[in-house]
Amino acid sequence: MKATTLLHDLGQSLWLDSITRDLLETGTLQRYIDDLSVRGLTSNPTIFHNAVKNSAAYDGAIRDTLATEKPDEALFFDFALDGMIRAADLFRPIHERTDGVDG
Repeated sequence: MKATTLLHDLGQSLWLDSITRDLLETGTLQRYIDDLSVRGLTSNPTIFHNAVKNSAAYDGAIRDTLATEKPDEALFFDFALDGMIRAADLFRPIHERTDGVDG
C-alpha cells in the first residue's frame, strides 16, 4: 500500500502547497488525486509568482496578453485565477463527497 493511501485511510488529508500550469496541463495533478490520494491544494501569490517565474509554461500566454496592455497585476490575477479554477474543478468531486472538508 502506498504511504499516501495509508495516511488517507488513517484520516489524514494530503494537500499540496503548490500549483503550476505544468501540474495542470500534463495531468500530473489528476494523477496525484487518483493515485496518491491528494485531497486538496493551497496557493498564495508568492507560490504562484514562483511558478510563473520558474516555468516556461506561461511564456506564450504572457507574450499573448502583453498586447492587451493590462496592468501587470491584472495579468497576474488572470493567470492565477485560471489555474485555481482548473484545480478546483479537479477537486470538486472530493469537495462534494467530504461536505467541504477537503477539495
